[in-house]
Parts: sequence; structure tokens; C-alpha cells
Amino acid sequence: MEMLSENSLKLLRSRYLLRGAQGNICETPDELFRRVAKAVAAAEHRFDNGKAAEQWEQRFYTIMSGLLFLPNSPTLMNAGTNRSQLSACFVLPVEDSMYSIFSALKNAALIQQSGGGTGFNFSKLRPKDDPLFPAGGTASGPVSFIKIFDTATEHIKQGGVRRGANMGILNIDHPDIEAFVVSKKKESVLRNFNISVGVTDQFMQALENNADWDLVHPNSKKTVKRISTKKIWDDIVEAAWQTGDPGLVFLDTINRFNPTPALGNIEATNPCGEVPLLANESCNLGSVNLSKCVKNKNGHPEVDWRLLEEVIQIAIRFLDNVIEVNNYLIPEIKEMAMGNRKTGLGVMGWADMLALLELPYASEKATKLGEQLMQFIEHKSRETSEALAAERGAFPNWKKSIYYPGRPIRNATRTSIAPTGSISIIANTSSSIEPLFAHAFKRMHVLNNETINAVNPILINYLRSHKLYSEKIYRQILEEGVAAQVSELPDAVKDMFKTALEIPPVWHLQHQLVFQKYTDNAVSKTINLPETASLKDVDEIYRTAWRFRAKGITVFRNHSKGTQVMYPGFDQKEKICRVCKE
Repeated sequence: MEMLSENSLKLLRSRYLLRGAQGNICETPDELFRRVAKAVAAAEHRFDNGKAAEQWEQRFYTIMSGLLFLPNSPTLMNAGTNRSQLSACFVLPVEDSMYSIFSALKNAALIQQSGGGTGFNFSKLRPKDDPLFPAGGTASGPVSFIKIFDTATEHIKQGGVRRGANMGILNIDHPDIEAFVVSKKKESVLRNFNISVGVTDQFMQALENNADWDLVHPNSKKTVKRISTKKIWDDIVEAAWQTGDPGLVFLDTINRFNPTPALGNIEATNPCGEVPLLANESCNLGSVNLSKCVKNKNGHPEVDWRLLEEVIQIAIRFLDNVIEVNNYLIPEIKEMAMGNRKTGLGVMGWADMLALLELPYASEKATKLGEQLMQFIEHKSRETSEALAAERGAFPNWKKSIYYPGRPIRNATRTSIAPTGSISIIANTSSSIEPLFAHAFKRMHVLNNETINAVNPILINYLRSHKLYSEKIYRQILEEGVAAQVSELPDAVKDMFKTALEIPPVWHLQHQLVFQKYTDNAVSKTINLPETASLKDVDEIYRTAWRFRAKGITVFRNHSKGTQVMYPGFDQKEKICRVCKE
């Protein structure tokens, strides 16, 4: 088994390792990976009488314990236990009735208690102050109900260890869109929701033509108000600049790639936006650790394509097995999950891979490699899913999908780029496709508000191997978190190791776009902005994301909120994790 970092062990002990009746930890990390591998491999008994179950159990264990691949947190937490709810992502329908609203709230509570996250589109709810017949009175509107969902989430812990997460979407033509856009300007409001505006191509074209825009009653379909597209757009941009919310979800782009349009339009995503789903759909995620897929050939680092292919093949089978052994809490979700068999294989460690390959994140070489890499992952994922279909059968809704009458395939979607916030800590690698936040940083407001200090060793190893290391340089990097002000380092080295806030936003967006090009679902990517970023910067990022067919977009301007999760640098006397001294 791969050696785990101190921070990885802290996280596993806090959230993932099983506990006995007295609350004491009763398994090791190795036993966790064996528990998950055995539970997921049990699906093999449903297809060939389990002849290869032990072989697949060992393969699943190998890629997890070697930190080559990790599934989403609910699978790590719950597989092989009496909970056994293994999915991370759900979308629940919210219709315009009290029964539907509170049914969704009940189902969300069950899902979040088991470790899943929930997404909702509230656009079918009648607007605030709409007359109620025959009872009399007026409607309170979508924003008020979102606050009810938020309050409920505040008191529910995912898997018993953390608060739940939600995505709330309101479409751009809803009469309450103006109130929705500014609903998170107060930091204490909607703490457990990411919010996004559901934007259409028609609106974006009206914006480019500086036209007015109709706000339409969701029930009568009558226009109740006309507003300036520029005014509502400016409000969106200003709120995002100030707080990071709202993001945008590009509904027409999402539905252009909907694999099962005969089953309906996609109207919402999971909490971080990487999985657009139909109502009552769920999805199972996992990520390949790219930092483990680099090999040295004749003294030069390169991508280990053969290892990457092997991990993809095992991971896709793993995720398909999860669908079989999953415990579905809600019958409608089971029907949709089994009908479409959606999976989402993504990546983590992209920035670490680039650093190991000595490629700057802000470079065309990096984005070209990203496009090539994701094309490879998508191709191999699809090949594996087609092979599984030959072995096990296509997903039941295949004849209603965009794939019919072509080659049968096992999973309606195969790939998705998730944030990998927790599993990247377990794997001790950079998260998702994000650039390195810093080379030394504090991670705050996690693990019961304990501060975690971490040092990424790749820069330090590089300096040592290129005879650029000194204790003075090391101490400065620890204190500042970045290498930009280290006068002794060549500019080429500083460029190679630029961190998130040093990288121009255009490169953040470029990485998102090249990965999206070959991703079935969507890409969760935060466009990190320096504190000095302007409203115009946010405006341009949001417009460019739409023009180049992103499925969604989110920005975060440094220090735009009173609290945030990571801060670069720390006092050298503070305890740190994994400082490389070899």
C-alpha cells in the first residue's frame, strides 16, 4: 500500500474510517480500501457467477491503495457497511406545490444524511407575491424556499461527518431572478448552497444585442415584466465579483449534449456543477490520480499512457459495479440510475503532473496536453463501456439515447471533472484540474475547524535535483507560499511553478474548455481571480465561457469573502505535513 501523508491520515480518521459502538476507530486505511474493493467487486456475482470476483477485488484494491484512483466520498465511507449509499450526485425535482417542495426537502435530507449532494432547479415555483387561489394570500417565491432548504441542510451532516451541499438554480426568465442573483450578498445567507443562473442562448444573444428581456410566469407562460439584459447581467457580474455567486449554467449547451433527450431536458446539476442530471437522476464519480501516471524515460519525464489506460479500464468497471451494489434510498432514483447507468470518471493531480513534466500551467503545451489527455480518457472510457455492454448488456434506455442504433454501450455518460476536494487530500495530490494553490498553504475550516498546513514537495524536489535549493529559499517559500519573490531563482523556474493567483484567468478558463471538449458530463473548475480583478474581468470570463461552449462557469476573487478555505504560506514554526527533505 502507498504511504499516506499525515494530512491524509487526519482526514481518513476524521471522516472515513469505520468506528465501533463506543466511537473508536476500528479499521486501518488498508482495511478501508479492502472493504470498498470487496463490496464493489460483489457485483461480479451478478454477471458470471462470480468467477472473476476475487481478481477484480484485487484490482480495485490495487488502484485504490496505490492512490492511482479513488471513488467519490460516499463510496469510501459507506461501501461494505449497513448504509451502502454510494452515490455523490443527485438532482431532485421541485414542482409548484407544497407537496412537491417538501417531498424534495425530505428526499434531500435522506440523501445528505448518507453523504450525497443535491441539486435543484426552482424555476417552476410561482414568483413572490403571486396570488394563491382558492386559499387566498400570496406566494413567498423561490428564494424563500431555498432558504428553508438551506436551514434544513444546516442541521444535517453528510454521512454523519459534514454538512450537506446543494446547488440552487433559477432560470434567467423567472420573475424573481433579480432577487435570486443578489441573494448571497450577505455572507451568512445560503451558506449551504452554491447558486447559479440557468442561462439560455437566447438570453446571451439578447445581451449581445443590448435588447430587453421578458420575465415569464412559470405557470401561465405570460410575460410579467420586461427588463434590460444589460442591467440583470451587470447585477450577475457584480454579485459574482463580490461573493463568487452566482455562477452560470448554460442550459442549451448542456442539452445539446444530453445523452437521453427522449427522457426530457436537463434543468439542474449536482452541487459543484460537474454532473448535469435529469430529475431524480444520480451519478457515481471517481478520479484518476494523474501525478502517479508520470514515468522517467532516459532521464526525461513523460506521461505513462499504458498505466493510465489500465487504471481507466479498471475504474470504469468499478463505477459500473457501484451502480449494481448501491443502496438506493428513493425508488424513483433507483429507476433512473439503473436505466441510464451514468458514471463520471475524472482526474486529480493535473497540476502536479504538469510540474513533474516541467510544463508551466499557463502555457499552450499544457493545454494541448490537457486536450490530448482528456481525449484519451474519454476514448478509453467509451471503449471499456462498450466492452461492458457486450458482456453485461447496454443501459436499459439505450434505444432512447443518442447512441442508438450504433454500438451498444453500458453507460449513458462515462466522464466528469469533479473538484476532488477530499479525495485529493487522501491521495496527497493537487485537486482536479486546478493549478497549485500554493507551494505551502494553510487549509482552514475543515476537520472540525482544525487548520491543516501542507507543503507540496514537487518544487522542493525540483530545486534539489537542479542544484537550486538552499535553506533560505526554502524558508521564504514556506513563509510566502509561492516562489515569485525568490530573487535567487531563474525566471523560467518561477514561470514553471506559478500558482493559482499568479496565473492569468484566461489560462484557467482555457484549461476548463479543453477538458470540457472531451468530457461527457461537465467540468467543475473555479476561475481564481486576484483581489484586484475588475468587474470587466468577470464579465469577459462569463461571456467567453458561453461563446466557447462551457457547460457552466464559476469565479472566485481572492478575499472577496470574510472566510475562505486556503491561504498561502504560514509561520515556519507551525506543524506541517510532508516537507520533502530527501
